[in-house]
Amino acid sequence: MEVTGITVEQLVDSTKLDRKLVEAIVRGNFTPSPSQRQRLSAALGVSPEEISWDHAVPVEHMRGNGPQFGRST
Repeated sequence: MEVTGITVEQLVDSTKLDRKLVEAIVRGNFTPSPSQRQRLSAALGVSPEEISWDHAVPVEHMRGNGPQFGRST
């Protein structure tokens, strides 16, 4: 997003995705689905392969995962 100069609000408007979802994807807390990657890539003018396909935050730090829930990673 820094390269394109687009804001989160502009990205929400052009993709028609929920604002909280877009913010989570931008922060790396949510992995977009293939259709979401298509919409994001079209809005940003890049290929879908350039849209991150992985979490930036380790999964054990996300709610509902980790040893305290019996699902250690």
